[in-house]
Amino acid sequence: MLSFWEKDEFLNYDVIVIGAGIVGLSTAISLKEQDSELSVLVLERGVFPTGASTKNAGFACFGSLTEILSDLETLPSQEVYNLVKLRWKGLNLLRERLGDEAIDYKNYGGYELLSESQLDCLDQMNNVNDLLNPLFKQDVYSAVTDRLPDFRFGKEKVKGLIFNPLESQIHTGKMMRELAMLAQRLGVNILTGTTVKNFTDNGQECEVLTNDELTFKAKRVAICTNAFSKKLIKDAELKPGRGVVLITKPIKGLTLKGTFHYDEGYYYFRNYQDRIIFGGGRNLDLEGENTTDFEIRSLILDRLKTDLEQMIIPNHDFEIDHVWSGIMAFGHNKKPILKKHSENVFIGIRLGGMGVAIGSKVGEELAELMYPTT
Repeated sequence: MLSFWEKDEFLNYDVIVIGAGIVGLSTAISLKEQDSELSVLVLERGVFPTGASTKNAGFACFGSLTEILSDLETLPSQEVYNLVKLRWKGLNLLRERLGDEAIDYKNYGGYELLSESQLDCLDQMNNVNDLLNPLFKQDVYSAVTDRLPDFRFGKEKVKGLIFNPLESQIHTGKMMRELAMLAQRLGVNILTGTTVKNFTDNGQECEVLTNDELTFKAKRVAICTNAFSKKLIKDAELKPGRGVVLITKPIKGLTLKGTFHYDEGYYYFRNYQDRIIFGGGRNLDLEGENTTDFEIRSLILDRLKTDLEQMIIPNHDFEIDHVWSGIMAFGHNKKPILKKHSENVFIGIRLGGMGVAIGSKVGEELAELMYPTT
C-alpha cells in the first residue's frame, strides 16, 4: 500500500517518457532544455535500456555507399538526403551534449569492403557525393582499393575498398551512462525495472499502468520503446530485427583501426583497443531474425566466426571473449516514425539500426512535437 507521501510526490508528472534508451533519454533532456520547470519521469522495464541502445557496436556512422544506394531504391533522393542529414545532425547533437572525451569518440574514419559483384557501385559514387555535398561541403566517399594490402583482408572476398573520413566510433556504455547522468542533472526522474502494461489518454490527461499495479499520471506521454512498441501500440508499422555482436579477446599485433562495413551494412566491425567488435548477419535469415527474443543462433554466430577467420583477420589467431544481441526496429524504409498518436500521446520509434546517429535528434524533434516552441 502506498503512503500519502508516495502518492503525493511520485505518481504525477507533466510528462512520462516510456523507454530509457537513446531516444527516451534524449526526449527527456530536450524537454527539460525547453522548459526546466517541466516534471519528467522516464520509465524503463530493464535495469539497463532493453533494446539496442546499450547493445550496439558503437558506430558513429550515417551510412555506407552501398547502404545509401540501397536507400535510393526505396526513397526519393531528397528524402535520402534528409535521412543522412538527420543522422549527421543527431551525431553532432550527441557530441555537443556529452563531449567527445566522455563518450570515447574517435575519428579513425570508416571503410566499406566490396566484393567482386559490388564494384559497379563505384560508378555511382560521384552521384552520391554530389547529392550529399550541400550537407558536408566535401566528397564523403573515395575509392582506396590500392590500400587493401595494408589491411591484409582475405583476397578472395574483398576486391574493393571505399573510405569515408567522417565516420567514427564511440563507447556505447559510456554514452548511455552520460546521457542518463545529464538527464538526472536536469531534474529528470528515471525509474528502471518498471514495465509498462498499458496506457490511456482521456483527452485531458494520461494514465500509465505498470506491472507493479502502480498507476502514474501525466499531462503527456512519449513512447520511445522502438522494437518493443507493438506491446503498447498494436498497429505500429515496424518489425523487430535482432543483431548479434561479438568481441574478441586482445589480439597480439592487431593494427586494424577504424570502422568497417560490408554487404550493404549488414556486417560491421571495428577495433576496440586491440580487440575486434564484429556484428551482423541478420540478412542470412531476415524472417528468422524478425524477433524480440535475445537468443543467439548458431547460423549467425558461425558466419561471424568464419568471416573473422577467412576475411577480416586471416593472418591472426583470435578467441571470442563475449557474444550478445540487441533488438532493432525496421520498416519498409529507413525513415523513423515520429508522430502524434492521440491527443496527449506521442511516439518516436523505428530507428532502422541507426539509433546512435539519429536518436538524439529524434528525441529533440519529439520534444518539439509535444511542446512546440514556435
